Amino acid sequence: MSTTLSAGMLLAIPLAPLVGAALAGILGTVMGGNLIGRRASHSLTILGVLISFVLSALTLDAVLAGARFNETIYTWMVVGGLTMEIGFLIDGLSAMMMVVVTFVSLMVHLYTIGYMEEDEGYNRFFAYISLFTFSMLMLVMSNNLLQLFFGWEAVGLVSYLLIGFWYNKPTAIFANMKAFLVNRVGDFGFILGIGLIVAYTGTLNYSEIFAQADELSAIGFANPFGGSDWMLITVICICLFIGAMGKSAQFPLHVWLPDSMEGPTPISALIHAATMVTAGIYMVARMSPLYELSDTALNFILITGAVTALFMGVLGIIQNDIKRVVAYSTLSQLGYMTVALGASAYSVAVFHLMTHAFFKALLFLAAGSVIMGLHHNQDIRWMGAVRKYMPITWITFLLGTLALVGTPFFSGFFSKDSIIETVKYSNQWASGVAYYALLAGVFVTAFYSFRLYFLVFHGKERYDQNPDAHHDDHGHAAHSGKPHESPWVVTLPLVLLAIPSVLIGYFTIDAMLFGGFLADAIYIDTQAHPGLAKFGEVFTTPLGLVGHAFFTPPLYLALAGTLAAWYLYMVNPALPAVLARRLSPLVTLLENKYYLDWFNENVLARGARGIGFGLWKGGDEGVIEAGMVNASWKLVDRVAAVLRRAQTGYLYHYALVMIVGVLLFMTYFVWFAN
Repeated sequence: MSTTLSAGMLLAIPLAPLVGAALAGILGTVMGGNLIGRRASHSLTILGVLISFVLSALTLDAVLAGARFNETIYTWMVVGGLTMEIGFLIDGLSAMMMVVVTFVSLMVHLYTIGYMEEDEGYNRFFAYISLFTFSMLMLVMSNNLLQLFFGWEAVGLVSYLLIGFWYNKPTAIFANMKAFLVNRVGDFGFILGIGLIVAYTGTLNYSEIFAQADELSAIGFANPFGGSDWMLITVICICLFIGAMGKSAQFPLHVWLPDSMEGPTPISALIHAATMVTAGIYMVARMSPLYELSDTALNFILITGAVTALFMGVLGIIQNDIKRVVAYSTLSQLGYMTVALGASAYSVAVFHLMTHAFFKALLFLAAGSVIMGLHHNQDIRWMGAVRKYMPITWITFLLGTLALVGTPFFSGFFSKDSIIETVKYSNQWASGVAYYALLAGVFVTAFYSFRLYFLVFHGKERYDQNPDAHHDDHGHAAHSGKPHESPWVVTLPLVLLAIPSVLIGYFTIDAMLFGGFLADAIYIDTQAHPGLAKFGEVFTTPLGLVGHAFFTPPLYLALAGTLAAWYLYMVNPALPAVLARRLSPLVTLLENKYYLDWFNENVLARGARGIGFGLWKGGDEGVIEAGMVNASWKLVDRVAAVLRRAQTGYLYHYALVMIVGVLLFMTYFVWFAN
């Protein structure tokens, strides 16, 4: 492979899925409803993503050979010296993300053929997921903040369309609006951060911004609340991270992600594994030259990630919907990535992002296969012994679960243990709290993961015991009956995703963390933030890390969580109900998701509506309309009414007024002028 990268080849990577989306959307959905048919729609979109994946793989190969690309493709406009352009930055970080996004998207496209076979919106769904892929590629390939923001908002738009894909379903419409509004909160902070960067650097280009990073770090301004001055770099970094909190679902802006399960299962996999929720992690890693200059921002990130990793994982314990358990595991794992960012271990964060993309896509798609095999039942309480009927789904789900809990030799082990070890060596003041939160999260992850696994694939068959007319994510009533294995178009992506879920961590950890693959994409001040460097001193080989695991807490905490789930749900299945009754206040707290939804809906939302109502009635109608607009015309009307009385039209009245005026004028001069 040549070590050069051409603009034409790179431009084809995002455009191929865009063309597929346009053809499927216009010809398969808009013009006449279905001009090209289902097979043509999925063929065009899959071909587009396949082309994108192949070109992304060739790009990664070129990057491994030393090729780099950082050029403007198209200048949109120049305003006051500020250049707005489309450009690509291809290095180790973007090349890795391109391959992950396109591969997972390709698997989701193939899987969708089987999963959405009976859906009326078949063509529309393929158009949406292909457009989603285009949006994410534009985000990760950008070399400037304008294009990054375009991709950022585009993935938000398409996620809105996909979460509410079944627009006749009220819960889906509520969920997509919730995702839209929560992300607007995060994006407000994000655009403030971009605005501050542009205001002080005069550029949107990454390289030019990073060249001025030291100058930004020297700028401070008065604290509006008193006390010591605020540093501009800290404000910029926190504002940017607020945007990441929305996109990557960090506490307290995480509330939209569990509800995104209202969308079809394939999009759940795409959102949670390789597109929207990874955007925030990618952005912070890309902005590492700025974040390295603000310990305050890094500690803020550490605390946020630690809270998300532990407390969102705990919520997975009490979930009974198979997709929601996996969704809360995504929240928790995003917390792990965020903690790594706060510990200045950006390469470890994106390493876990990569491994997590494969095993989380596998878990979601396997969960969807279970839903299909169980006639659209999603409640794990009415499953059991599925492994006998769905062997491929069973083994691939087990492999994904082992990767998620951090089993040695599996991909999740290498990335998750690297995060925990790096945080242990971090010198940030918040790293101690984060370290113990991550350790607790290891036990919690193993417990809810194997609770899910045992209830679904082992134990007694409970298919006919469902007392409710449970509805699936299509809005159809669930049916009883024996499970059946999914068709090959569903199981093939599971097998293909299981391979990297098991192997990729072992073969890439050295290059990703210590081999220089990300050296020119990520900057770490090793003197100020030595955590990753200290971990590198104890890291020898992937096999050495496996051996090291037997002398560290995570392995035994994961084993304890697995054994606890096995005992409670296989050996003594009556005990969980007893514990739930005895711990009912805690269970109530968890069932209400720490009352954050209640707080958002009844305090923030109602408070905002109350303020808006007050401004409308008091400000707009009271002050502006009644006090200014109406009062002004009424005053003019009354003055005019008085003046009209003086305009009689009689000449002698006007003569009398003139005479009186002259007399008053003369009186003034006689009595007052001297």
